Amino acid sequence: MRIFLHPMNNLRTFLTSCVTFALIFGAKVVCAQGYEESALELMADTASWENFEDSHVGGAFDASTYDYTIFSEESFDMGIWTVSDSIARIPAYDMYCNWDTKNLFVVKSGKETLEEPLDLKLCHDVCDFVYPANGSITSPFGPRWGRMHYGLDIDLETGDPVSAAFEGMVRISQYSPSYGNVVVIRHSNGLETLYAHLSERLVVPGSYVQAGDTIGLGGNTGRSYGSHLHFEIRFKGDAIDPNLLIDPNEKQLRDWEFTLHRAHFDYISPAAKEYSEKVSRARSNRVHTVKRGETLSAIARKRGTSVQKLCKLNKLRETSVIREGQKLKY
Repeated sequence: MRIFLHPMNNLRTFLTSCVTFALIFGAKVVCAQGYEESALELMADTASWENFEDSHVGGAFDASTYDYTIFSEESFDMGIWTVSDSIARIPAYDMYCNWDTKNLFVVKSGKETLEEPLDLKLCHDVCDFVYPANGSITSPFGPRWGRMHYGLDIDLETGDPVSAAFEGMVRISQYSPSYGNVVVIRHSNGLETLYAHLSERLVVPGSYVQAGDTIGLGGNTGRSYGSHLHFEIRFKGDAIDPNLLIDPNEKQLRDWEFTLHRAHFDYISPAAKEYSEKVSRARSNRVHTVKRGETLSAIARKRGTSVQKLCKLNKLRETSVIREGQKLKY
């Protein structure tokens, strides 16, 4: 069979013709990764080409610039996929029942829908988690300046690589007035991680990433005062204190599994306050015993802090000589 394609000025007409062809012949293509992708899905992906230059370079991903019937604009879902397709391909689709690539967290229902404790598998191997940036914590999760700070601020320099903490699919990659350049990744256990104030985004919605993949570069965009990474963990839009899952000092998971309770969303409840006070007390009692050959910079790297902070806490100078067995607060 020979098919003639005539020149078309309107890309939508071309796409419609291709979709019709795909519907009739059920064409399938085998991708380099080894899985089959239907021609319908390829057409849906191609629908983003028309406004690529205006919509994807140097600004937010703005769904209002699109007017394609193969998308459901109300929910911004891939309306061309069946529910079973979405469940098979999109992480935790059965929990969320949507795939919104425009809005960060429109519906916050984590606490509301969590009737029973939920056991979450965070990783299956040591390589399944990577700390998203290399610096120390400059601002923790919790109340700050009269309002709630929903994540951890991690020190970095503009241009430093920012890594995906877990394997998952990119749901958001856009510019936000408050978050600046921001990326949100959904993971198979239902959690979503957010990476904000990036100087550059290196992924697009639908990108599948592994733990440790570079998804952007650190920066100071949006409502930010100095280069840092703002990192959040959320469940169905509601924030969870990353300290519950991650040890920022060791830059590793506290455990490979985590049980999520409704109390984890009670940020100003007595239980939350008690936990915060416990963490504060533990931090105030942290002491490092100097080993032979150690320097202030080596200790700072090991403990996830800075030489300046070590000096301030221990009334030292950066040129001070430290001795084996000496106790240093950090």
